[in-house]
Amino acid sequence: MSLRRLWAIILKELRQMRRDRITLAMIVGIPVMQLVLFGYAINLNLRNLHAGIADQAGTAASRALVMDMVATGVIAPTLAARTPDELMAALRQGQISVGVVIPPDFERRRFEGREAVQVLVDGSDTVVQSAAIQLAQVPLDSQPLRNDRPLRSGAVGGGGQISVVAFYNPQRRSAVNIVPGLIGIILTMTMVMFTAVAIVRERERGNMELLIATPLSRSELMIGKVLPYAAIGLIQTTLVLLLGLWLFEVPIRGSVVDVYLAAMLLITANLTLGLLISTKAQSQFQAMQMTMFVFLPSILLSGFMFPFAGMPRTVQWLAEVLPLTHFLRLIRGIMLRGARIWELWPEVLALLAFIAVMMTLAILRFRKRLD
Repeated sequence: MSLRRLWAIILKELRQMRRDRITLAMIVGIPVMQLVLFGYAINLNLRNLHAGIADQAGTAASRALVMDMVATGVIAPTLAARTPDELMAALRQGQISVGVVIPPDFERRRFEGREAVQVLVDGSDTVVQSAAIQLAQVPLDSQPLRNDRPLRSGAVGGGGQISVVAFYNPQRRSAVNIVPGLIGIILTMTMVMFTAVAIVRERERGNMELLIATPLSRSELMIGKVLPYAAIGLIQTTLVLLLGLWLFEVPIRGSVVDVYLAAMLLITANLTLGLLISTKAQSQFQAMQMTMFVFLPSILLSGFMFPFAGMPRTVQWLAEVLPLTHFLRLIRGIMLRGARIWELWPEVLALLAFIAVMMTLAILRFRKRLD
């Protein structure tokens, strides 16, 4: 072995790496991204959960109780409701994570030591459910509590005066929360990579110039290239749904049609993103590298692995750009809470806007590169 020849190869690889901006960005960007995300954005100590308050008593004591609950930092009131039914509707639509019900006879219940307040929790997220239990420890007043009265089944509360009732996943099974999110994770990973690599592969093999020479318009060419992957995405969705139902008994409380409509929105969003990446990448390896820049923030910031409510506000704004964030709200709302897709219209509009922007940018860049 010649050390001189070996050194020449090492220098050649270092120079090639220096010229490859994507690889250089991966070398520096991934460690920095992970450090910042895990150290700054990831927070398991939930605060400021969106909450709805139904204070039917309207007394000084009930208002003081609400202020004490807000002072814990666990909840941040975003909805004033008149009835528990309004809170339940807001929970189903994902507008709030916690609902506080104070009944009209709050003063009498408090004096008698009976259950006086009910906290309704979206139990589809087990972390939110655990955080909301802290509200049961808020003292009502200095009146002695009667602890000889049993708590209602499924409720948790100090002395029985504040009960926390979890809906949609009272058993706190992790699979119920994870399996719907896995649909989004799998579709994000495969759809973006498949599309980005497929377009670049045509360019590397010299087939792209031949296709452009045909009467096909560039829009027809790009859309036609990715439509088969939409069918693959629907097959993957069906596979996860069937396995989740068979192996983990994950319910589908909403419409199956709505589930597939939500999946199709994410599939289309990821395909358009893959198209945009393909217009920038020079090789299949670069396409996979750029896909990692999308996939890593998606899995960490979307709310799949870590609670969205625990992230700093600036990170939440960044997460709102990611299609997986909106899909998770859609799929969990439909499958676990029984919501209809039209009730979750803000998430639908966000995904449609993402699709329109990505497709427009991809077509514009595609024309610029191949004219």
